[in-house]
Amino acid sequence: MNVLIIGASSSGKAAAILSKKLGNSTFVSEIQTADKFIDTIKEFDKYGIEYETEKNSLENLKYCDLVITSPGVPREAPILLEAGNMGIPIISEIEFAYQHCNNPIIAITGTNGKTTTTALIEHILLNAGVPAIAAGNIGKPFSEIIGEISPETVVVLEISSYQLDRIQKFHPQIAIITNITPDHLHYHKTMEDYIAAKWKIASNQIPEDLLILNFEDSYLCKGNPNVKSRIEYFSIGDSNCKAFVRNGKIIIQQQKEEELMEISELAIPGVHNVYNSLAAIIAANAIGISNTLIRAGLMTFQGVNHRLEFVRDINGIQFINDSKATNVNSTIYALDTFDKPIVWIAGGRGDNNDYSQLDSLVLSKVKKIVCIGEEAEAISKHFCTMKPTIICETMPEAIWEAYNSAESGDVVLFSPACKSFDMFMNFEHRGDVFKEIVNKLT
Repeated sequence: MNVLIIGASSSGKAAAILSKKLGNSTFVSEIQTADKFIDTIKEFDKYGIEYETEKNSLENLKYCDLVITSPGVPREAPILLEAGNMGIPIISEIEFAYQHCNNPIIAITGTNGKTTTTALIEHILLNAGVPAIAAGNIGKPFSEIIGEISPETVVVLEISSYQLDRIQKFHPQIAIITNITPDHLHYHKTMEDYIAAKWKIASNQIPEDLLILNFEDSYLCKGNPNVKSRIEYFSIGDSNCKAFVRNGKIIIQQQKEEELMEISELAIPGVHNVYNSLAAIIAANAIGISNTLIRAGLMTFQGVNHRLEFVRDINGIQFINDSKATNVNSTIYALDTFDKPIVWIAGGRGDNNDYSQLDSLVLSKVKKIVCIGEEAEAISKHFCTMKPTIICETMPEAIWEAYNSAESGDVVLFSPACKSFDMFMNFEHRGDVFKEIVNKLT
């Protein structure tokens, strides 16, 4: 088979190596410059994978049997349009890996909370002695773990709307949609299309499978008539759901209501993490993990990098890295988590951001806003009549400004509410830079 990979990102690289290992003639086409993929190119050379950079040559389609596209490659990319016109199948890396995987799969998607929920489920399973690995948008790409894990290992996948957009047969036994709010509209163009992409996570499920949904999400609470799997809901307040909260206690419905634990016993703070925990509880329960072991996992989970990650305390000022907050809704959760005064560092590349959703939290919790990136001026303009704002050109400048504006007892919260691609390779790179600079402060 002649396979063409579009994009040399981590998932594109993993798909290319897996394809080559399977004996396929494999070619990678990357539109960006080679200097951004030095280590990747070394891997391609090692495996004898041919590639091109700075272009997507249409001539590569002449003898192509399959196109695998990396997340975020625009649908209107000329090479994808031409492949479609030629009738060449186009799939995502997630779909390609799935076609070569026989492991049980738990798949998680949603606008926010999917990374934490994925990592939390992996932690609960491992803590309970069940072999599990988190992959997809967290940890290793799905394709990279094919052939490396034992047959009984549960694969816990974080999956984006980009990846779901190009699935065909992908079939998780347990699927979760944490929530849906506007995001990635530069790719999906309409909210309806974005929502449809999220629902695809259950498109191949059968009645024996399980779909876990947030009952308090307006896009999810009524289910979907096209879904064939069994649906179970989680909720903060509705006691008719499989997992819910009552009087500060987490309850799970089994043969009868069973009290699992106090919310205050969760290792990670914030109401958003209560939702994440409820989703994870239902998934772990479906796998057969006992309530005792689920509770133990929830009490020992320490969160994920770049999501409300404590970096350092300097002279009583806490520095928090929330680089994973790539949209406004995610920053709502971040601002709502802290009771201390906040110096907020925000900005990056916008995606039709509606900052008015943050107004009440900014008024009640934020003492100053440090604005960076392409959205700096828009953020400053929106909030300048509410709170002091300042625009900074670089991350070091922004961090130094925030440090000088804070005092003992304050929180410096880096929660951008924006994408990272204006100044950084991705949100991980952005968060690592933030942490590096903070750790050098004296």
